[in-house]
Amino acid sequence: MRSPVQSMPTASQPDPAEVAALAAARARVLGRIEAAARRVGRDPAGVRLVAVSKTVPPERLRAAVAAGLDTLGENRVQEALAKLDEVPGATWHLVGPLQANKARRAVAAFAMIETVDSLALAGRLDRLAAELRPGRPLPVLLEVNVDADPEKAGFGATELRAALPAILELPSLEVRGLMTVGRLVDEAEAARPTFVALRHLAEALRRDQPRLGPDLSMGMSDDFEIAIEEGATLVRVGRALFGERPDHDHGLGGAHGHGAPGQAPARRGDPR
Repeated sequence: MRSPVQSMPTASQPDPAEVAALAAARARVLGRIEAAARRVGRDPAGVRLVAVSKTVPPERLRAAVAAGLDTLGENRVQEALAKLDEVPGATWHLVGPLQANKARRAVAAFAMIETVDSLALAGRLDRLAAELRPGRPLPVLLEVNVDADPEKAGFGATELRAALPAILELPSLEVRGLMTVGRLVDEAEAARPTFVALRHLAEALRRDQPRLGPDLSMGMSDDFEIAIEEGATLVRVGRALFGERPDHDHGLGGAHGHGAPGQAPARRGDPR
């Protein structure tokens, strides 16, 4: 008879049932990614899946990594720091707002920061990257508020066009492309204009600034297939992988963007 100790997963041994469930969720999402890419003649390998892990505990994230979900996106620096050492094998992206006083810890912790939303923040990250990771430029994406929505963070299109030459001169940043947040809409198709606008902006910017990287991070659980049809190279998916999660820590505004209580937050990650 197997002993109770042998049948229980340890801290370093994920629950096999949890691994299987997350592997099945991953397969379903990858199938949807492939179908969306094929519809527009794209290679599905050109789309990377970022599993948004906000509020997911470390033991479940160890199962996620074992299931192949090894690129994890966190909304909050502090939450990520509490998980890093407990989830070996993961690559971490910051997909939520970055405050200046947390920039040093973010540079040390994340493989990519997807939410650089000002020239001042880019300059600060460049200085910290030169200090903390000399000779290894920090991969970043520039967040763009292409809808000019006052409740969203990010560069305006005109603002980015003016700031981009200076950002691209920062030697310790690798600007891999752009990121945006889709519209809060009832039907996924209604988010398409945001994704089209980001792709067109990226194409226009690269004509003048070819050093801007080709990545487009856009699309979440409800609209990532539309984003892929419009050129997304990274999709940030949470709920379709991990299921519904309570948003109990600091509220939606604190987790997703700069919205005040009672306002619609800027959606960056995707706990839904």
